[in-house]
Amino acid sequence: MSYQWPLDAAELFGERYPQMVNTGLPAADVNAVCAAITDMWPDAPGGWVHEWSQLGARYAGSSAHDLAALAYGWAKFPTLADDSKRTALARQLEQYQLAAPGFGVDFRREVLAVPYRGASTPVPVHILTRPKLPSDTPVLIASGGVDGWKMDLHAMFVMFAVHLGVPVVVFDIAGTGESSVPMTSEGGAQIVQGLIDHARGLGNGVVAHLGISMGGYYSARSGLTGDVDAAIVLGGPVEEAFHRTGSARFGMDGIIGNAMGFDSPPAPDELAARFAAFSLRELLDRDTNAPMLVVNGADDVHIPQHDTLVFQGRRDTEVHLLPDTGHCAVSRLPEALPLMIGWLQLTLDSLAPRGNS
Repeated sequence: MSYQWPLDAAELFGERYPQMVNTGLPAADVNAVCAAITDMWPDAPGGWVHEWSQLGARYAGSSAHDLAALAYGWAKFPTLADDSKRTALARQLEQYQLAAPGFGVDFRREVLAVPYRGASTPVPVHILTRPKLPSDTPVLIASGGVDGWKMDLHAMFVMFAVHLGVPVVVFDIAGTGESSVPMTSEGGAQIVQGLIDHARGLGNGVVAHLGISMGGYYSARSGLTGDVDAAIVLGGPVEEAFHRTGSARFGMDGIIGNAMGFDSPPAPDELAARFAAFSLRELLDRDTNAPMLVVNGADDVHIPQHDTLVFQGRRDTEVHLLPDTGHCAVSRLPEALPLMIGWLQLTLDSLAPRGNS
């Protein structure tokens, strides 16, 4: 189930341009694509998916598979609203796997059968591991958010794998990427729990969870419940963000509506009802959390400051609201990434192994 909705391609470029060039695409190529795009949805010259896919095909033709994967990642952005977007995702996966020998870390892809609502659902994961890593280390599970998925944020996840010396199990949250179920609070959390249980058997039993943007909602949840041994929340919504419905900034309502499984734009009251189930207020009122690090930019247009600052004063919790940067502190990642990696290294070093289950 999916749908298209009015979306200004130029506005989207304005918001995402730093992310496009900071992940490794040459600025000149990004600028050329930007100049060529005139509309969001047509799979034809001037259309978003067409122009990005043309760039991806050019990279693929010259065996620049890493750049091709990035370009096809932007082609399918921001959600799989039609067949052309789904084709772009398939091409991204193909190019990503071709690029794997150059990752600098060991890579394997697995499709796990994870418990889901009385049955199971397939969850493709990518496992990134520093070469010659011992088998008795902690494990980090990690995901992006509602529009930046496991292959799009590859470079960040490799940094965690290399600098922490732990396997990083990367996945798409429910309703996004290769997920085959819609995004819900309980269903998405059930999938995360299945991944946690799987990860406990991969190393020494200690599992940490890194969540970015909407993925940060799920890492906040697993950290607050204590289901993981440590949690990092980067730009995650937890409470007040779910009372902000009806905002069309940068197409976010359409992105979320697609993730939730609607097949046409939902009415505001429908979306509000779905959002209400996501609030983590009940867990915020408890004192069961694992060690947590919560980080975001002070100028985030999507997530209110409250959803970061609400963690201040909690036991075993460190909070950073970075000034002069926006959602997920994207323009200050050279500062935020060492902060997160350093905190997680110290935290994991302090945790005793649980033993394999």
